[in-house]
Amino acid sequence: MAKNLILWVIIAAVLLSIFQNFKDGPTPQTISYTSFVDEVQNDRVRSVVIDGLVIEGEHHDGSRFRTVRPDVYDSGMMSDLLNHNVNVEGREPEKPSIWTQLLMAAFPILLIVLIFMFFMRQMQGGAGGGRAGPMSFGKSKAKLLSEDQVKTTFADVAGVDEAKEDVRELVEFLSDPSKFQSLGGRIPRGVLLSGPPGTGKTLLAKAIAGEARVPFFSISGSDFVEMFVGVGASRVRDMFDQAKKQSPCIIFIDEIDAVGRTRGGGWGGGNDEREQTLNQLLVEMDGFEGNEGIIVIAASNRPDVLDNALLRPGRFDRQIHVGLPDIRGREQILKVHVRKVPLDEKVNLSVLARGTPGFSGADLANLVNEAALFAARGNRRVVTMEEFEKARDKIMMGAERRSMVMSEEEKANTAYHEAGHAIVGLTMPEHDPVHKVTIIPRGRALGVTQFLPEEDQYSMSKRKLESQLCSLYGGRIAEELIHGIDGVTTGASNDIERASQLVRSMVTRWGFTEKMGPILYGEEEAAAFPGQSARNFSGATSQQIDEEVRRIIDECYARAKKILEDNIDILHAMKDALMEYETLDAEQVKDLMARRPVRPPQDWHDEDFGGSTGGSVDSDTKPGETSESTGRPIGGPVEGS
Repeated sequence: MAKNLILWVIIAAVLLSIFQNFKDGPTPQTISYTSFVDEVQNDRVRSVVIDGLVIEGEHHDGSRFRTVRPDVYDSGMMSDLLNHNVNVEGREPEKPSIWTQLLMAAFPILLIVLIFMFFMRQMQGGAGGGRAGPMSFGKSKAKLLSEDQVKTTFADVAGVDEAKEDVRELVEFLSDPSKFQSLGGRIPRGVLLSGPPGTGKTLLAKAIAGEARVPFFSISGSDFVEMFVGVGASRVRDMFDQAKKQSPCIIFIDEIDAVGRTRGGGWGGGNDEREQTLNQLLVEMDGFEGNEGIIVIAASNRPDVLDNALLRPGRFDRQIHVGLPDIRGREQILKVHVRKVPLDEKVNLSVLARGTPGFSGADLANLVNEAALFAARGNRRVVTMEEFEKARDKIMMGAERRSMVMSEEEKANTAYHEAGHAIVGLTMPEHDPVHKVTIIPRGRALGVTQFLPEEDQYSMSKRKLESQLCSLYGGRIAEELIHGIDGVTTGASNDIERASQLVRSMVTRWGFTEKMGPILYGEEEAAAFPGQSARNFSGATSQQIDEEVRRIIDECYARAKKILEDNIDILHAMKDALMEYETLDAEQVKDLMARRPVRPPQDWHDEDFGGSTGGSVDSDTKPGETSESTGRPIGGPVEGS
C-alpha cells in the first residue's frame, strides 16, 4: 500500500511539472533591459506586468516581450512608464499553501521517521524478507513455493513405484478432502520418508505438491536450531502459523534428525534448545489446536535415531522407505535423466541398468552427466555406450591418474596383487564374476579389480561370504608367493580391514559359526556417554569371538593360498598381460583362466557393461565408496591395491 501511494505521488508531481510548461498563447520574446527602456521612451509599449525583477509586457502591435531588470535601485523607471502612458500592473508574491507549509514544517520529523522505519525493516530481515536480521530470529526460514511454482510431478519420479503408491492418496486428499471425510477417514498428519541418500526423498515430496497443486513450504531441520534459546520453538510456531494461512498445503522438513533426535540419554537437559524445538514440533503436529489441511512430510537418512514420540500415530502416522532402485527402477530413472541428452542409437538403457548395481537415483543422474561430459570432451554430437562405460568406471573406481609416475617394479607388484584377487574370485564358488582388472591408478588406488554380481542380491550365504574373504586376501597372498613374506607391501591394508569387518559380523551378528551359535554378540542400543563400552557379553565370550574370527580368517587364507599355488602359471600370465595392456576385460580374463593366449583389446561392446544379466551390489556396501584410511574403493564388486 505504501509503495503504491509513493508511486502515485511521483506520477502527480511529474504531470504537474509538465502541465506548468504549457501556457496559452505564444511564448514572449526575451529582450534586454536596455531595449526595453528604449521601446518605452519611443512609445512602443502598451502595458507591463512587474513581478519582482521580471517584467512582462505587450507592444502596441500586440506582440509580447519579457525582460529581467538589473538588481539595482532604479528610481526613474516608474516615471518613464507613467510619462509614456504605459499601463503598469504589479503581481502579488505567491504564498505557499497551507499544505506546503505543513509539509515543510513536518519534513524533518518525516525524515527521522522514515530512517527509523528503514532500520527496523533491515533488522527484521529486509523488505523482501530474504535477509536475516536481529529481530527475525523467531521467524520461520521456510521457503514458500506457490502451486504455480512447483513444476515437479510423479512423471519426474522413477524407480520408487511402491513409495509413489503410498503417497498418491495424499494427493487425492489435498485435491478432494470430502472423499475421505465423508467416510470418517482422516488423512495422515505426517509422512516420514526414509532411505539412503540420493534415492529421491526430496523429489518425491515436491512431486506430491506438484500433483496436488498446493503451496509447498520447504525447510531444513538445521534451520530451526540457533545459539539463542527458544528460537527454534518460535520458528516452529511461526512456520505453522504461515501454513494455516495457506491451507491446504505441505510442509517439507528435510533432514529432520537434526532436530528430532531422541531426547534424554545424558545430553543437554530440560532446557536444551533441540529438545524445546522438538517439543514444540510435537505440540504443533498433534496438540490441542488442530492443523487441518496441513500435511508434514519429513525426510531422514537415520530414522532409527528419531524420538519415539515423533513417530507415533497422530504425528508421523506413515513411514515410507525409499530404497535403492532395482534393475527395473534403474532403467526407469535413466529414461528420466536422458530426456535432454542426445543418445547414440546403440545405447541400450536396460544394459546400463544391469551394469549399475547399487546405484541410487543421484548416482544414475551423475552417470548420465559424466557420460555427457566425456562425449563433449571427445567432440562428439551424441553420447555412446563407450562414454557410459567410462563414466561408470569413474564413479565406481575413481578417476584415472595416468600422469602418476610408477616404477616398473611397483607396476609389476600391483599387477600381481590384482591378478591374485581375480584368480581367487573366479575360482571360489558363488563369487561374483570379474568385470575388469586394471593397474591404472584411480582415485587413491594403485589398481582395481572390479566384480559385478549377476543379479540383484538381497541376502548372502555363508559360502558366498567365505568366497569374498578368500578373494580379499588373494592380493596379499600373490605378493607373498612372488616376493616372500618380507616382500609384502601395504597395498592390502584396505583388504584386511574389510575382511576383518566381514568375518566379525559373521561371528557376532549372523550366527555363521557353530561354536558361538545363532546369538547376537553386539553392543547395546546406546551408552550413557560417548566412549563408554556397552557390551552385552563377558570377557570370556570376547576371547572366544576373537578365536573364531582368527580361525575363519586362517582357513580362508589357506584356501586362497592353495588356489594361487595351483594356478601360479596363470598368475604370471595375468601379470604379463596387465603390464602389456594395463586393463583387462572379462573376456581377456577368461582367456587367461583357460590358459589360452590373451586376445587383444576389442572395440567396446554392450556386453562389457555388465554382461547379459547384470545385477546389484552386496547388502552392506555400495560400489565406489572409499575407505577414509586408504582411499581405496570398498564394497562387494570392487577390490583395490
